[in-house]
Amino acid sequence: MLRIEHLKKEYQEFSLDCSLEVKPGCVTGLIGQNGAGKSTTFKAVLGLIKKDQGTIRILGKDSQELGPKEKQELGVVLSDSGFSNYLTVNDVIPVLSSLYQKFDRSYFLEQIQKFGLPRDKKIKEFSTGMKAKLKVIVAASHGAKLLILDEPTAGLDVVARDELLEVLRDFMEQEEDRAILISSHISSDLETLCDDLYMIHEGKIVLHEDTDVLLSDYGLLKVSDSQYEKLEKRHILRYKKESFGYSCLTDQKQYYLENYPQIAVEKGTVDEVITMMIRGAEK
Repeated sequence: MLRIEHLKKEYQEFSLDCSLEVKPGCVTGLIGQNGAGKSTTFKAVLGLIKKDQGTIRILGKDSQELGPKEKQELGVVLSDSGFSNYLTVNDVIPVLSSLYQKFDRSYFLEQIQKFGLPRDKKIKEFSTGMKAKLKVIVAASHGAKLLILDEPTAGLDVVARDELLEVLRDFMEQEEDRAILISSHISSDLETLCDDLYMIHEGKIVLHEDTDVLLSDYGLLKVSDSQYEKLEKRHILRYKKESFGYSCLTDQKQYYLENYPQIAVEKGTVDEVITMMIRGAEK
C-alpha cells in the first residue's frame, strides 16, 4: 500500500531519513515526540513538500506519478488542515460529492448522526473533538483504500479519542485489503489499534516492531549495581542509570524471567519503550 525507502529531507536544524512500509489489511502507527519528524514524513508522502532523496510508492506507483484515480483512493487527515470554519456539515456534503466519485452519502450522514455532529452549525462553533471526528469521517467515507492520518486524536479527551478510533476500526472491517498509516504522540491510542509500530526520533526510525510482540516480549529490568554487573547484556537494547541501580530495556523478557528469577522484570508499555529508546544509552 505504501513503501517509503530512505526518504530524506534537510532543514537548517532538522534532518529526516525515514523508511517504513504499510501493508494491505494492516494499521501501522508512527509514534514519536512532537518535532520528531512525523508531520514532515506525511507531507512528503502527500507531495506537500519536496523530498530531497528517497523513494515513495503509494498503491503500487511512484508518488509523483499518482493520477486522479489513485488520489481518489487516499483518505487524508492533517493536523493543520480542514474545511473552512464558515461551512456547515450540510455545505460539505455537495463538496465531497463533487470531489469523490465513490462518496458514500448515506454512510457519511450515518456517522455524523452517530457521533452527534450538528448538520446546520458552522464548523467554527464545533469543539476540537467535533472537528477531529468530522475530518476522520470525511476521510473514511469515499471508498479510500489507504488512510493517512497525522495526529488525528491530538487535543481530544479520552472519550472523544475512543469514538474516533471506533470509526477507524469500522473502516478496516469493511474491506480486508484496506490500510491505515496513523501518527500519534499518544501511544495508548495505538496499542489497541495498530498491527505494527514505527518509532521515530530526531528524524530517524529507531524501532519497528509488531505491536503484539512489543507488548508481550519487551520488558524493563530493574536491577541494582551489582546485579547489573552480573547481567547477560546481549538482549539489552537500552539502559539508564537510576537511583536504585539501572533500568534496562529488553526484547527478550522471558529469557530474564527464566534465568534471573531474583531480579524485577516489568512488562514494557509502549510509553516506557519510547522513553528508554530515546533517553536510554546503548549498551
